[in-house]
Amino acid sequence: MIETLLTGGTVVQPELLLQMTQNEAFEFIHDDTLLATSLWANIALAGLAILLFVYMGRSIEDPRAQLIWVATLLVPLVSISSYVGLTSGLTVGFLEMPAGHALAGEGEIFSPWGRYLTWTFSTPMILAALGLLAGTNRAKLATAITMDVGMCITGLAAALTTGSYLLRWVFYGISCAFFVAVLYVLLVEWPADAAAAGTSEIFGTLKVLTVVLWLGYPILWALGSEGFAVLDVALTSWGYSGLDIFAKYVFAFLLLRWVAANERVIGQTSTTERTGASPADD
Repeated sequence: MIETLLTGGTVVQPELLLQMTQNEAFEFIHDDTLLATSLWANIALAGLAILLFVYMGRSIEDPRAQLIWVATLLVPLVSISSYVGLTSGLTVGFLEMPAGHALAGEGEIFSPWGRYLTWTFSTPMILAALGLLAGTNRAKLATAITMDVGMCITGLAAALTTGSYLLRWVFYGISCAFFVAVLYVLLVEWPADAAAAGTSEIFGTLKVLTVVLWLGYPILWALGSEGFAVLDVALTSWGYSGLDIFAKYVFAFLLLRWVAANERVIGQTSTTERTGASPADD
C-alpha cells in the first residue's frame, strides 16, 4: 500500500519526498498556488516596505531616532531574505509526524521551518524599536529580546520534534512561557517608561497592535499542521503571512511615520538619559 501526503490538495508519494531536492521542493511549493502566493505576497510587500522605510528615514538625525529607524528597517530586510529562502525550497523540509498526531501515518508533511528564522531575527528588532521608543533601560531591553529569542527557538524545536508527540507540546509550552515573559515587559514594564519619555500615546497603539497580532502565532501553530491539523498547510501559511504583514510592515510604517514627525521628542529622551534629568526637568 502506497502512502500519500495531502497538503492543501497536493498529493505526493512520500518515498519521493525522502529524496526530494531543492528544485523538487520548489516545484512542490509552486504546484500549490495558495501556498506559493502566501510566500510571494510577503516578498513583494517586504520589498516595497524596504524602499518606503529608506525614504521615510532619509532625514532622521537624532541618534536614538536613527537606531529606531535601523531596527525597524531590518524587519523587512530579514523578512524578504527569509521568504525568498522559503519560496526557493531552501528552508523547507518534510517531516513524518509522531504517533498521536492527527497526521501520523499520512506520509511526510511539508514543514516551512524557515519561518522561525524570520521570527528569530526580525521580532527582536521589533522589540528593540519598541524599547528604544519607550526609553527603557538596557536590562529590560535585554530581557525582552532574550526571552523573545528563546520563544522562537523553542517554537522551532516544537515544530521539528518528530520522536514524541508529547514533547512537541512540551516545547510548545516552553515557548509560550517565554512569550509570557515578553508580554509582561510589553504590558507592565515599558508603558511606564514610555509615559516618562513622552511617547506613551504611540507606544500604546503599537503595544496593542503587537500583543494582539503576536497572540495569533501560537494559536495558528496549535490549529495548523504542526499542532492539531485543523487547518491545512496552505491556509496556515496564509495565516502566518497575514500576521507578518500587519505585525511587521504595518507596525513599522506607523512607528517610522511617528518618529519622523516627532524626532524632537525622541531627542529629549536621549538628552534625559545623558544628563540624568527627568523629563519634567527639561
